[in-house]
Order: sequence, then structure tokens, then C-alpha cells
Amino acid sequence: MFQAEKYRKKACQNCGAMSHDVKSCMYRPRKVGAKFTNMYIAPDEKVESLKLDYAAKRDRWNGYDTSDYHRVVERYEARENARKKYLKEQKIKKLEENDGDEDEDDDGLRVDEAKVDESKQMDFAKVEKRVRTSGGGSTGTVRNLRIREDTAKYLLNLDVNSAHYDPKTRSMREDPLPNTDPNEKFYLGDNHYRNSGQALEFKQMNIHSWEAFDKGQDTHMQAAPSQAELLYRNFKDAKAKLISQTKDSLMEKYGNASTEDDIPMEILLGQSERQVEYDRSGRIIKGQEVILPKSRYEEDVYANNHTSVWGSWWKDQQWGYKCCKQTIRNSYCTEKRMATWGTDIPGDLELNKDVLSNALKKEDELKREEKDERKRKYNVKYNNDVTVEEMEAYRMKRAHHEDPMKEFL
Repeated sequence: MFQAEKYRKKACQNCGAMSHDVKSCMYRPRKVGAKFTNMYIAPDEKVESLKLDYAAKRDRWNGYDTSDYHRVVERYEARENARKKYLKEQKIKKLEENDGDEDEDDDGLRVDEAKVDESKQMDFAKVEKRVRTSGGGSTGTVRNLRIREDTAKYLLNLDVNSAHYDPKTRSMREDPLPNTDPNEKFYLGDNHYRNSGQALEFKQMNIHSWEAFDKGQDTHMQAAPSQAELLYRNFKDAKAKLISQTKDSLMEKYGNASTEDDIPMEILLGQSERQVEYDRSGRIIKGQEVILPKSRYEEDVYANNHTSVWGSWWKDQQWGYKCCKQTIRNSYCTEKRMATWGTDIPGDLELNKDVLSNALKKEDELKREEKDERKRKYNVKYNNDVTVEEMEAYRMKRAHHEDPMKEFL
């Protein structure tokens, strides 16, 4: 630093230093500046200009002096010496008061010293809060609650093929010592504790809270845990009550066989002494009536005016109908009964051919009149006396929509 005796050109008009100007001056503003009084000139500050690279600018230990750490060491050593001195004074004071109980006092002092060391080394109940987040919020940290005398779970079994330990989540799901006596183990794996005790009940309570929220119930396990627990307790009580009511109603309706001594007659009469034999696959070998398996086709259905089913007649390596001896599957029956499809005519029916031919001619004339509405007469005479031949002619001339030969009639 340089101390000037008079004001210099381009110096600060307030204090007279050359390292800054009036706007950047940190001294008290004078009533009359050093430029005009030429007195009390401030010394020049030493401004270091460091040329640092990208990493040096962001070095958190830049400018740190290692000799400053000796002060920290000295402060802790002084605190330790003061603690030892205090314990020594307490020990001398107790020895002077109680000359006979020296052993008990020594044990007490050792316990006190152990408590001091334990509180210093194992202050795991302390909660530290610090502000280190980007948003400025506080984050709390709680130290590990594991007692230092306990063996770590990953050191219980050093076998490589034993239970897997995940260092990131600090979890070991399987039992590291499965062959050891359970009474001698203090750790049985995370899966054992998750599926037993209060952990299982807490899991079921969470599931019930989720399902109740999905069904429209205003509940949340984290927001209102007491409400969720009360709802789960009411749900369990209602479920147990419903199960007991269902059981009582079933016993009232069907009875309880375990409490009855005499077997009712309905059950006795419904029993039989028939012997049934089964094979290894569960199929019945002996003791049951043989039931003919039905096919996937309709049985005992007579189609197209046939009186027998298809396949009831066999000739020249072909199947056919027994009634009309036809070998075409979709053919109409041409038996002597002179009946058409879809009619039920007795077998002893006899028709007059001449009368039937006249009835067919009349049916043709009626068809022509129906097609040409201009020839239709106003005065129509109805005759309810219909002969068998006229009925047969009507059936023969009737249009059948399912008949493949209807276009050629």
C-alpha cells in the first residue's frame, strides 16, 4: 500500500486514493473533499488481478489458507482438555467426600465419561436442518438410528451366493441365514417383516384407502391417517358381521350336519349302493349306463316332407332317404302320397286324378287373375266347401321360397 502526502491527478476527489473514483469510494463523504483540502489523503488499496481459467473460477477452495485450520484444532483440543480437567476435579471431590466407596465412584465416573463420549459420537437423535436447496427451502436430515454394536446385515453371511444386498436402498429381501435357529436370529429379511406384524396391517389399510378413493370415498392415507384407519376398522367390522349373518342364514335354511346326530331320511333315501369304477384319468370304466354320444347335427328332424332321416337308406355306395329312395341330400320327398313340402297328410289318403287336374287348372286361372288386376271381378263368390283335391292343388301350386327349383315352375 502506498501513502501519498498530497492530492494526485485522476485520484478520488473524496479521499484522494488512486485505486477508485468518487462513485466507488467507500469512505464517509467529506464536506470538502481531499482534492480541495489536500489533507488526509487515503492510502491506495492493493488490487490483485488474477487470470483464472474455467475450473479455477469455480474452485470452492480457492484462496483457502491451510494454516487457518490450526485454529480449529486448537479450539477442539482446548475443549477436550477442559473436559478432562473437569472430570478430574469431580473425581477428586468425590474421593474426598467418600473415602470408603472408591470403587463405586470410579464406576460412576467411568459411566459419566462414557455418556459424554456416547453423546459426542452417537448423537443420532439430533435433527439438523440446513438451507441448501435451489428454491431456498429447508431440508431436514436424521442420522442413522442403528446401534453401533449391531452387526450390519450384509456382514451376517459373507457367502457370495447368499441373500442379495442392494447397497443403494440398503435392503436385503431374503434371509441371510436360512438354516439358523429363528430364536437365535435378530434379522430375518425384509420380506419377513413386510408380510408380518403391523406392516401387513398397514399395507392392507393402504389398499383399502386406495379402493375407497376410487369408489368415490373422500379419504387419503397420508392426508388423514386417522380417518382412513377408522374407515378401515368399520369396514372390517361390517365384513365380519356380514359373514356371520350369511353363515347363520345358510345354517337356518339347510341345517348344520355337524351338530345333528341322526341323518335325515331325505339323505338316506337319496343314497344308493351302486359301485362305479374309475381309471387313473378319472373316466368311468364300469358301473354306469352307456350313453350314446349325440352328433353335432340335429337328430330326428324330417326335412323337405320326408318321413325318414337322411342316411336311413343305402344303395350302390350312396346314402339316401328310406321313404322315397332318393340319394340327393336336399331333394323333396316323391313318395306316392302326392304331398308337398311342409304338409302333414295321412298315409291312407286317396286322391281322384281327374278332379285333381281340374283343380290345378283352376289354380292357374286364379294366378293369372291375380297378376292382371284389370280382369279382377268386383263380385266374388266364396265357397267354403273345399275338397281334398283342391287343397292338394293349392299346396302343389304354392310358391316355396326355399325350393331351389321354384324358378322353373
